[in-house]
Amino acid sequence: MKLSEIITIDKIIPDLKAKDKKGVLSELAEVITRQHPYIDKGMLVKVLIEREHLGSTGIGEGVAIPHGKLSSVKQPIVSFGRSKKGLDFDSMDGQPAYLFFLLLAPENSSGVHLQVLTRIAKMLKKSSFRKELMQAETQEDLYQTIIQSDEEM
Repeated sequence: MKLSEIITIDKIIPDLKAKDKKGVLSELAEVITRQHPYIDKGMLVKVLIEREHLGSTGIGEGVAIPHGKLSSVKQPIVSFGRSKKGLDFDSMDGQPAYLFFLLLAPENSSGVHLQVLTRIAKMLKKSSFRKELMQAETQEDLYQTIIQSDEEM
């Protein structure tokens, strides 16, 4: 499954305002629940925080991929946010996180969930992709960078 099928420009936040992990999760959840009002924002944030308690989704190199599953979701949904200043996300390398892809998947979808998670992680392994995301100036630039990288996979 390509990211272009599940991320839209209105789910991209070019400059996150959050100062901590819970704030990032809340901001990323907000853009999803605005577009999908059947998803309860409070429940989504709760699921994401519970997942973080199992182990941080801050994978290092300035990147975090928070993810969770909800029964009300029928298709995977992705939102993206960038923190220009970076923030502590309990990342594996102990460094601040700047780039956040939130993945929300249906409750009984381990195959698709893992497929999308793997695709995002592969894209983010490329330092050139991370650099382009940090240098992008607008929401449109961020969206095009993500779609272009996804097409190259």
